[in-house]
Amino acid sequence: MSYVPDDVVPRLAAACRTGDVEAIEAVLGPEAVAVCDSGGHVPAPVLPLRGAAEVAWLVHALLPGNDLTVESVNGRAGLVLRRTGRALAVIAVTCDHDQATALWVVLNPAKLRGWHHR
Repeated sequence: MSYVPDDVVPRLAAACRTGDVEAIEAVLGPEAVAVCDSGGHVPAPVLPLRGAAEVAWLVHALLPGNDLTVESVNGRAGLVLRRTGRALAVIAVTCDHDQATALWVVLNPAKLRGWHHR
């Protein structure tokens, strides 16, 4: 059964804030998957990334210079990356027990307008 325990996404956010790829990887399940939707407007992997190491690399690559918050994404805890109030990425997280197993990363600017802080 997939669910989001109260502490997984905040632990992932805390690991991301350290900038330590190994700390990020430790929160991910070994078979974690990340799928990006950039709409072709920003650079992003076209194919899903598979495995904790690849997913951790992606999350780490998204972070420099951005503010990271834990917010409700599709009714569950997720991550929002912003720079000067503008959303750059919204990440829905699927968890299994105490690990994040799937990240759905929206990078498409057209889909992020509602996430900007005014």
